[in-house]
Amino acid sequence: MFDSSSEGLFYGIDRVALLLYVALVAVGLLCITAASYDERIDDVFSMSHFYMKQLMWIGISWTVALVLLLIDEKYFHMWAYPAYILGIASLVAVLMFGREVNGARAWFQLGDVRIQPVEFAKIATALTLARVMSAYSFSISRPSDIVKVAVVIMLPLGIIILQNDTGSGVVLCSFLFVLYREGLSRAICMPLVLIVFLFIFSFILEPLALFLVLLAALVVYSAARSGRWSAHVRFMAFTLLCSLLLSVATPLSGYASLMIVCGVEAAVLIIAAVQNKAYEILWLTAMFIGSMIFVPTTDYIFDNVLKPHQRDRVLSFVGMKSDPLGIDYNVNQSQIAIGSGGFAGKGFMEGTQIRYNFVPEKHTDFIFCTLGEEWGFVGTIAVLGLFIALILRLMKMGERIKEPFGRIYCYCVAAILLFHVMVNVGMTIGLMPVMGIPLPLMSYGGSSLVAFTMLIIIAIRLDASTRQDAANI
Repeated sequence: MFDSSSEGLFYGIDRVALLLYVALVAVGLLCITAASYDERIDDVFSMSHFYMKQLMWIGISWTVALVLLLIDEKYFHMWAYPAYILGIASLVAVLMFGREVNGARAWFQLGDVRIQPVEFAKIATALTLARVMSAYSFSISRPSDIVKVAVVIMLPLGIIILQNDTGSGVVLCSFLFVLYREGLSRAICMPLVLIVFLFIFSFILEPLALFLVLLAALVVYSAARSGRWSAHVRFMAFTLLCSLLLSVATPLSGYASLMIVCGVEAAVLIIAAVQNKAYEILWLTAMFIGSMIFVPTTDYIFDNVLKPHQRDRVLSFVGMKSDPLGIDYNVNQSQIAIGSGGFAGKGFMEGTQIRYNFVPEKHTDFIFCTLGEEWGFVGTIAVLGLFIALILRLMKMGERIKEPFGRIYCYCVAAILLFHVMVNVGMTIGLMPVMGIPLPLMSYGGSSLVAFTMLIIIAIRLDASTRQDAANI
């Protein structure tokens, strides 16, 4: 089970990735110290301080990391399915017996310790996805295999959404990047991206404006692929003119009129595509019509699927609702804190917005505010540079691993990290809706730190075995 290589524990280990990981953990500890230090507690080493608790979790994480580095890489492949079953079971158990925190039933309470199973379910899902897609007979273009991948991702996603922890569940959607890397057809990827686009912009734009924007986007996409810009510009002008005339001529109003326009134009496009053997237009037309049909369903999803606080966050994000002392308070204070840091920051433990508790969750989900106020633009760019370097390193490791299991797993880890960083940083500066997901390796929390450590160290271990094999040839 354990690798007994005589070359030592760190033989073949990607030291750059390991150093980037350690650097981010260290920066996170400093930010947690600054955000949570309580002067009323005389003993600086008291476990009442959040930074001391985080230091304890760092020790646990590094112990787990050492164990993982000693395990032979074949066991990660072997344990993928059992880990997935255990992960699903833990998600179901926490849904039934877990403790509710901030509206989400996603935690087990064990004395003073809270454990969030979803963080470890991400590891199990990444390993299982890698095992399924690395099977000898697997083909990303075969519908039955696509269904297998969808089940692996959607099963934990559905349970997490039932826990009312949508932010953590949406993280699993980042695996779309992995599927695209492995050759998933754009005919599947593009509609999934369009669904997200339409869900957001259906709240901002009127149906006719959304229709025109969507049409323009698809025409530009087609023109960029074919290189025939002049023909596409003429087609766009003709289509817009016909759309306006048909909209005026139809006896119906609103969305019904718009769908009649879509139907007429789709028929014309299909005829033209068949006559000219331009079959890609058929795919674009199908996406266009499917997208316009999907738009009305966003109202149902918004009203019946999302919780009240989630609806408020979406409306606040798109600028349709303002509540400075309520739903917008966290983001407003976060923006003030980051902006007040200026170019070089106010200095370690000198952040006034942080010290005087204007920013809620300043040591957990909004830890980036502490970084921005105390370290300024220079510090935030440096830390984001560390994250980018680690993500690119994981992708490089994935390309370096010759067998598919390790490559797919490394890309899964890179995708999870990228999504977490984009959403967490985006929500603190107002570019993303608040989803309540931590900044990897930096936010306070034992479950998050241990899980991200395991994610990254397993990737490093899989890469190390490849480098060891190459060196022994």
